[in-house]
Amino acid sequence: MIVLDLCCEHDHRFEGWFASSEAFEMQQQAGQISCPVCDSIQIRRLPSAPYVQTRSAAPARLPAELPPQGKPAEVPTLPADAGAILAQAIAALRRMGKEAEDVGARFPEEARKIHYGESEARSIRGAASARELGELLDEGIMALPLPPAEEDLH
Repeated sequence: MIVLDLCCEHDHRFEGWFASSEAFEMQQQAGQISCPVCDSIQIRRLPSAPYVQTRSAAPARLPAELPPQGKPAEVPTLPADAGAILAQAIAALRRMGKEAEDVGARFPEEARKIHYGESEARSIRGAASARELGELLDEGIMALPLPPAEEDLH
């Protein structure tokens, strides 16, 4: 997983998390990345310093990013009910997931078959380890992990 510094045509700066540089390029070309402030899909990657940590050295502090020249970008604020909105979105995803075919531990295998056209396109749900999920994302296969439902925790 890599974190990239991004900027839209209106100089709104934000971060994006991607499986790889290639995944960013593919999503950018497909118009799948949008600015969280203005929804613009005219996104460019900003230069960023690499983060390297060695065993013997403490992490170096990077200087704060300077705002662009001219008017600084507005920082978006979350609405007071952001937690409730997020909970509703997760609940909606769970409802959609219940309609999906449960493939259990075969999730990574089935997701690959669908992605590569070896199986019919359909909604699936199942289980995957963090490593398996990372491998799917590296291949450009979109998968969304959800926190377990409260009833599944007991």
